Amino acid sequence: MDYHSPHFFGYLIAFIHLLGLIGAIHALLTVRTAQGSIAWAMPLLFIPYVALIPYLVFGRSSFDAYIKARRQANREMHTAIGDLNWRPWIEEAVTARRSNAYASLRAMPKLGRMPCLANNEVKLLINGEATFAAIFEAIRHAKKAILIQFFIIHDDDLGRRLQTLLLEKAAEGVAVHVLYDGIGSHALPNTYSAILRDGGVQIKAFATRSGWLNRFQVNFRNHRKIVVVDGLRGFVGGHNVGDEYLGKQPPLAPWRDTHVEVVGPVVACLQESFAEDWFWATRQLPPLILPDTYPENGVLCQVLATGPADAQETCSLFFVEAIHSATERVWITSPYFIPDEAVFAALRLAVMRGVDVRILLPSRPDHYVVYAASSLFAFEAVRAGVRIFRYEPGFLHQKVVLVDSEITAIGSANLDNRSFRLNFELMLLTVDSDFASEVEKMLNDDFALAHEIALEERKQTHHLQQLGMRIARLISPIL
Repeated sequence: MDYHSPHFFGYLIAFIHLLGLIGAIHALLTVRTAQGSIAWAMPLLFIPYVALIPYLVFGRSSFDAYIKARRQANREMHTAIGDLNWRPWIEEAVTARRSNAYASLRAMPKLGRMPCLANNEVKLLINGEATFAAIFEAIRHAKKAILIQFFIIHDDDLGRRLQTLLLEKAAEGVAVHVLYDGIGSHALPNTYSAILRDGGVQIKAFATRSGWLNRFQVNFRNHRKIVVVDGLRGFVGGHNVGDEYLGKQPPLAPWRDTHVEVVGPVVACLQESFAEDWFWATRQLPPLILPDTYPENGVLCQVLATGPADAQETCSLFFVEAIHSATERVWITSPYFIPDEAVFAALRLAVMRGVDVRILLPSRPDHYVVYAASSLFAFEAVRAGVRIFRYEPGFLHQKVVLVDSEITAIGSANLDNRSFRLNFELMLLTVDSDFASEVEKMLNDDFALAHEIALEERKQTHHLQQLGMRIARLISPIL
């Protein structure tokens, strides 16, 4: 090729546009939503010089390689456990007592890959001090195995406290496995992991760039937060490992978040989710422990593990089903509010049915583009009759759903497209009136510290801000 030829740049431009056309066709064939397809296809066709590299990095919405790894992990789990049923006590524990509330979630038995199990004990952990005090206490008493998974681990005071504790348990002969997201924990220095490895801890990054096709891909994130100790005690929720989650880093402090501690049969499902992710990272299984006994009474629980390897948008469908099942109220807290059309329609219909629909959002942004898009959706929701509140004391990061008087869901899933379709998420669904009352009290305390958005506030927003919100909404399907 003669780079000095007057035709060279013409060939180059034609080649780039050909790649843009191929990329646009790929987007139309693979992106799961029409909005997302259009958001990618149009710039790929008309400005491929700008859009090709972002599409290469962010464009894929299915994670086929993980599906194959998950199938292999499940086969090896069943082989390793032998004659035991890995999903334990199915006959005794699945819906051991009838629940009209769970029956209202008619799609959940098929939507979730894991069963709804009875006889679990659950404890609400409000904010970072309570959460990490409980997690660290459970780790100190570990005898056999510790499984830890977080989206973010920081090498700060809290991260080093966890590191020290894990090294102590590994020195005692406890099997310790730590999994973190390679993108979420991009700032974690190699020395942090090296110290743990030298001390006998198995630590790996969940890398979504494995394989040639995923080489440049950073779209998928493992956003799950799981801790399991000795197969007996589990923890799930919104916290990551970092000082900001203890409210020690302004301007977002104080940090508002929620976790749940659980004991009972459903802990086996937390292990199963961790094992699938660990197998993707290592092609090995972690230690899997089934306890001999479990509580004789307790709460119905179901683990909902969702992600881009699912055949359908499991996370989005869960929110739709939860909202549609509500007859009295549906309260949702999330740091981000970028619902897809199905979820937004479900919210509007719930209002029309006379359901008390409330959404609690932060008043401080941690990502300005996402906050701008969330603000526009919030104004539209208020116009539709949804009550939108902004939590004022600090940044609100909790992900909580309360439906009527029995159903709750607490975990890692946000009310946005990334959680619906691009992140690996995990929610713990509970069906129990007493626990729901605790969650109701917690949320009422949060609402008391929040400002309710009024319709008039949209008119008071500056025109440039409104323009920014609308631009942010245009790219919201790919945020």
